[in-house]
Amino acid sequence: MHDYLSETMNDTTQTTESQGQAQAHKTRIVTLTGRPPVRIVEAEWPVIAQGDGDSYGDGDGARHSQAVHRGEVDEYTMRVRQHADGRTLVYGALSAAAAAWGAGAEGEDWRGGRLLGPGADIASAIRTVGEEGHIPDHIIRECIAGLPAEDL
Repeated sequence: MHDYLSETMNDTTQTTESQGQAQAHKTRIVTLTGRPPVRIVEAEWPVIAQGDGDSYGDGDGARHSQAVHRGEVDEYTMRVRQHADGRTLVYGALSAAAAAWGAGAEGEDWRGGRLLGPGADIASAIRTVGEEGHIPDHIIRECIAGLPAEDL
């Protein structure tokens, strides 16, 4: 997707000295709903599911590219990242079509998410975050379907 929607956060690179060797750690700031953002080290929080798309409804690929370039479509993204300790981040973004609405759909873009503890219902959190952000149902379903399969 595009700059902002490629993960819905700010990328920064931080260098730390560890036992005399410099190591670069790519970090992300994730916007959450109703609480301050969190900063994570990407390598410690791999993506385990995602869903992406936009509001363009025509099958014409060339026109789609043109509409995206001109800011004529809303763009949506959802990500699920999980730490080795079982904590999970579920977050999403809506980048509203500035050209179609002047200042985006209803005047603003949206970013939000949830930090879940180990064992939480991730699929329900994806649905909740998606609905809060008015992300289309097919993108929410895509994200849920991308979760690791459960062993029965």
